[in-house]
Amino acid sequence: MSVIVVATAYPAPEHKAEVIAAFEAAIDRVHREEPGCELYALHEGPDGRLVMIEKYASQDAVEQHIKGAGLAGLRAALEGKLAAPMDVQALVPHPAGTAGKGAL
Repeated sequence: MSVIVVATAYPAPEHKAEVIAAFEAAIDRVHREEPGCELYALHEGPDGRLVMIEKYASQDAVEQHIKGAGLAGLRAALEGKLAAPMDVQALVPHPAGTAGKGAL
C-alpha cells in the first residue's frame, strides 16, 4: 500500500529563495534516484509556507528516501534557514469514492 507524506516548512523570510532552491535541488535528485517515489512535489501557501506532497510505493520506499542522498542534502541546505521546525506527517490513504479521485 502506498504511503503519503506531507512535509511543511516555514522559511525564515530572509532565506525564502534559498529554501526554495534547496527543495528544487532535492526534488531533482529524488526524482532521478528514488524509483519508489511516485510523487515529490513542492507547493507554496499564501502565507509563505512550503508544503511537500510525497507519495511512495511502500514503507520500504519511504525508508530508502529517509536514507537517501536527496533528503540528506536537503536537511543540510535547510539548516538555519527555517523559522520553525519542519512538520512531517506520514499518512496511510483511506480510499473512498471513485478510484481516480478518492486517493493520491
